[in-house]
Amino acid sequence: MSKKTWVIKLGGAVLNTENAAKALFDVLNEQTNDEFVIVHGGGALVDTWLKQSGFASAKHQGLRISPAEQMPYIVGALAGCANKQLMTQAISAGHKPVGLSLFEAGVTATQKLKALCLVGKCKSNDDSIVNDLLKIGRLPIVSSIGFDEQGLWYNVNADEAAAAIASNLNAELIFMTDVEAVLDENKQPLHQLDTKHIDTLITDGVIVGGMEVKVKTSLHAAQHLRRGVYISSWQKPENLTALLQGEHVGTKITP
Repeated sequence: MSKKTWVIKLGGAVLNTENAAKALFDVLNEQTNDEFVIVHGGGALVDTWLKQSGFASAKHQGLRISPAEQMPYIVGALAGCANKQLMTQAISAGHKPVGLSLFEAGVTATQKLKALCLVGKCKSNDDSIVNDLLKIGRLPIVSSIGFDEQGLWYNVNADEAAAAIASNLNAELIFMTDVEAVLDENKQPLHQLDTKHIDTLITDGVIVGGMEVKVKTSLHAAQHLRRGVYISSWQKPENLTALLQGEHVGTKITP
């Protein structure tokens, strides 16, 4: 049986919930035929660190405005603390994790919008060490901190980072978030979404903010990968088990 590579983006409050990540890493142990890459953000941790340091946080179109003076805190929270918290949980579940930034994972960042300051957008390159790590049985855990060719650091949206890495690896992509699925106007889960449906829900103001970024990123990834991308909840490790076994859980985004 040929190995499948999965990119799993862990987001939301998974880091603030005791042993939540470990439960997901335990699930990965059961899937001996497949390879996994974890990509993460850590917005709640960044909020806390910035607040404690006296900074105000602001968002624009669902993305955190990242001025240069806040970047050491953002980098410390994401590439430092959040990354190492996930390594702790992975090690305790019996994995051999390696913490990476987007630079090592074959993604170059460039400035997204002047208004967002040091928020980066992704450009995949062929200079990734992820495959080498997978070959020797390591679990790459990638933070969403990126660098440009001059070495300037950027805060990259973790959903976009996960999509870029999945594209690099031609991998399956799952977004594990705080909600079971994308919800319709009556707060009911939507099992499948395509371009037309997504456009309508965004126009009608049903999908907004961070979820709009997530859904657009998922759609873009699905178009690029030519396969469905899933959005599901980290709160139920059994959802991850089901997804890895090819069952339809959460919302499937298709081109």
